[in-house]
Amino acid sequence: MLLAGAVVVIHLLWIIFLFIGAYWGRRYLAVGIVHVSGLLFALLIQIAGWYCPLTILEDGLRERGFRQGAPSGAYAGSFIAHYAREIVYLDVSKGFVFAATLLLIGVNAWLYLRRPRHRP
Repeated sequence: MLLAGAVVVIHLLWIIFLFIGAYWGRRYLAVGIVHVSGLLFALLIQIAGWYCPLTILEDGLRERGFRQGAPSGAYAGSFIAHYAREIVYLDVSKGFVFAATLLLIGVNAWLYLRRPRHRP
């Protein structure tokens, strides 16, 4: 269960990076490549109807923990992972997530195109 909680926290940090990564991506080419690749992968996941690999990993670890007798209480792990999970897995429609993904890509494209991507 501890590993599943860690994956949720990493998942939340990845989502935050997708939102604010252009800040560093404009300055550092390698970060920009990872950031843009992540945004494009998020779009691919939405178009193809796939689940995020981090979600699959977390679900597998959580299921494995329950099979091994881990507690199934309200938190079933740390409170940080519990609340991170609440943020990562918002109860919104797939259409909303797709529109938000497109908006996020549009905003980031604007950010990348308005200034040089990296320092000379």
